[in-house]
Amino acid sequence: MNYLQILFISWTISLNACSSVYYNGLEKIGIPKREVMVYRVEKARDTQQETKEQFKSALEQFTAVTHFKGGDLEAIYNKLNREYEASVDKADEVKQRIRDIEDVSEALFSEWENEITQYSNASLKRSSQNKLNETKIQYQQLIRVMKGAESKINPILVVFKDQVMFMKHNLNAQAIASLKTELGSIKTDVSNLIAAMEKSINEANAFIKTMGK
Repeated sequence: MNYLQILFISWTISLNACSSVYYNGLEKIGIPKREVMVYRVEKARDTQQETKEQFKSALEQFTAVTHFKGGDLEAIYNKLNREYEASVDKADEVKQRIRDIEDVSEALFSEWENEITQYSNASLKRSSQNKLNETKIQYQQLIRVMKGAESKINPILVVFKDQVMFMKHNLNAQAIASLKTELGSIKTDVSNLIAAMEKSINEANAFIKTMGK
């Protein structure tokens, strides 16, 4: 598939157009909803991988601060703030990727169900219905795992934000002490997030493989 075509259609169709118009536009240039769905799952998977790495990086920076022995605390704050903001951006991207998958899945399944009613061959109709049922079950598992991983992000961001704001207004040993107190909990939460992301990435790969059959 030429994904430049997807980008082109995305640009040419009005931002206020409904999803059905968007997907119909893609169909006209030979890109069915099934391929769009696979593409969006791939993008979500890649975003989760990037998010996993970003939170690893943020944790490393927060950990490094607790070993601070002297120097420019404002520079340290700036680094932490950049890591926090990058983490927020990735969190927003993960959420949007999931929404994109849900949007195209609704259109795909609706179209599929409608087409099943049009079969005159009972065997083909039954086979298509079975395939749809299997795909829906796998899709629901995928979304459940993706949302489960996504739900672990915000609690970490809340702690990150608290520590960054506290350091902003307390560029001293008190801010370092506060971070040391929270570090163990942060490490555990990030570790759980990474494990959830890896599980979600594996689910995405399995779903992509299934859709390719």
